[in-house]
Amino acid sequence: MKPVLTTLGALALTAFAAQAQPKLPAPNFPAFGSVADVQSRCDAGLKGAQQRVAALEKRKVDAGWLAAYDDLTVYLEDNQGPNDFVLNVHPDKAVRDAAQACSLRWADFGSSFGQNEKVYRALQKAPRKDGIDAELVRLASGQFEDSGVALPKAKRERAKQILDKLTELDQQFNKNIRDAGTRVAFTEAELKGVPASVWEKAKRDEQGRILLGVDYPSYVPVMRLAESGEARQRMWLAKTNEGGQANLDLLAQIVTLRGEYAKLFGFDNYVDFNLRRQMAKNGATATRFLDSVTGAVNEREKTELQELRAAKAQHVGTPLDQTKVERWDATFYSERVKRDKYSVDQNAFRPYFPPQASLEFALHVIEKMMGVKYTRIDNKLWHDEAQTYVVSDAASGMPISQLYVDLYPRDGKYNHAAVWPLRGSATRMGRTPVAALVVNFDRNGLTLDEVETLLHELGHAVHVDLSKTRYAATAGTSVMHDFVEAPSQMLEDWVYDKKVLKLMQEVCPTCKPVPDAMVDQATAAKHYGKGGQFGRQHLYASYDITLHQSAKPEPMALWARMEGATPLGHVQGTLFPAGFAHIAGSYGAGYYGYLWSLVVAMDLRTAFAADKLSADVGQRYRDQVLGQGAQKPAPELVKDFLGRESNSQAFFDYLKK
Repeated sequence: MKPVLTTLGALALTAFAAQAQPKLPAPNFPAFGSVADVQSRCDAGLKGAQQRVAALEKRKVDAGWLAAYDDLTVYLEDNQGPNDFVLNVHPDKAVRDAAQACSLRWADFGSSFGQNEKVYRALQKAPRKDGIDAELVRLASGQFEDSGVALPKAKRERAKQILDKLTELDQQFNKNIRDAGTRVAFTEAELKGVPASVWEKAKRDEQGRILLGVDYPSYVPVMRLAESGEARQRMWLAKTNEGGQANLDLLAQIVTLRGEYAKLFGFDNYVDFNLRRQMAKNGATATRFLDSVTGAVNEREKTELQELRAAKAQHVGTPLDQTKVERWDATFYSERVKRDKYSVDQNAFRPYFPPQASLEFALHVIEKMMGVKYTRIDNKLWHDEAQTYVVSDAASGMPISQLYVDLYPRDGKYNHAAVWPLRGSATRMGRTPVAALVVNFDRNGLTLDEVETLLHELGHAVHVDLSKTRYAATAGTSVMHDFVEAPSQMLEDWVYDKKVLKLMQEVCPTCKPVPDAMVDQATAAKHYGKGGQFGRQHLYASYDITLHQSAKPEPMALWARMEGATPLGHVQGTLFPAGFAHIAGSYGAGYYGYLWSLVVAMDLRTAFAADKLSADVGQRYRDQVLGQGAQKPAPELVKDFLGRESNSQAFFDYLKK
């Protein structure tokens, strides 16, 4: 599953002046030292928010009204944002729980504000001096309308009840995964093939068995490399069943409430309600797009499965016609096929990509492309290992934004990979943006796939940090949801470029260069498994749309039926939807956006075809796409950059390779 972009709040940061060694002024990130600290901040923040809404209601609608409206966005970023972020990363469970309770109070405030008729009416009357002002009014009006401001009183009240309940259910869904603390026990023999660095320091149970979590630095090596099918099966089941029956029940409630919500607005289903402001516009268009992908990958997926069967038959010594590839076999045998056909072993890349050096390499790629400079500074954050970088414009030396990075897994931390757009740019007041990149990498080094993930997430962070919008409300990743993944997916391909990879030696002279032959092999191998990869993404997206179009959603029954129709089939008793946090949250009825955005991303890449590190193209991309945030609709941003309308040619050419 691709990492999610989480679109939550923001952090306070005073604008800082240009200097040779940029330093962060204190205070910055709230300490959140105790439950009492969380609660007092929550009380004060909400009180201030109510006061500002009251003042906005009374304010004269004049030329400064839109700036005053955006001031409330800024206040929410600085007060709600730290709380909504820290519940995902703080090492103290009591603090996380307190922040989650506070987050529900903020959600109540937000749903009430979304139905504020006085502010909505004033928004419609606000003077607009240009297209940027007009786009802010259009987007903000849509948000008010989607919150139910124009509904009759009874429906409006029900809409608020549903919104508040959906926030509560989504948070509980994620908490059930985050706090589960799942551990799987293995003997050393069962972990044959898995590097000792993955498990030798792990805790053991009373029987001396090794206890591994389902975090990616543990899960991925076991699934890729463990010779024991039984070991892979236990690990796969533990990961697949994250969240358990409790989350299946929550998901059913979430989807049912969304369906009811859409009907309040006169829509038959939540898909059409949710997509009407996106690039796709409606469920029918999204479905036609997914059908076009199906036709391109179906046969390829079946052919790949036959290769996996042959690899398994040879490995375990069974006749081909009696060999079945199970779901926990797919990754393991895919790796074997890649090693046999292309001599590619993802684990072999780890010595070349130490985690910290890999981060600095990825940042250096952005420096070369987009004319910026990253400087690490000392700064106390939510955890001792979290890092702070000041981002400066290379030409002027002026600090323009900030990046927080949290690299390694720990109990209770958000366990996938995500970027939080913590603070939006607002040039009208000299406000600089901030992003937080949260991943869970192996301390022993990254595979090439993981470097690709790092660049993907950094693409989101860059979208936030290089935003240069007039208003915070239209900054960075506040773009159409089926475009938001495009700037991150665009960068994924950079890891296969030898010129790009050689930048590692500029940040880490002692790191061994990746041999060109390994890059060539990885480039050839990246096309293998495309059928399974896109087939799986198609399944996720189709399931999401079908589930949200159901009159009586039954998440597990639908998943079993749809997964059962795929070449690998469904394993009875598994509960994958219980861990599908994307669709329980902001990607509900929008997961198709990953594939949709990829089409756009591949089209964006065509501008960098001659040189992925082109400073000229990179500056144009920074100015015309990233810097614009949502000041223009996404299709216009792409057209401005490419000089033409976007098309899907590059995507379908890629599928044929």
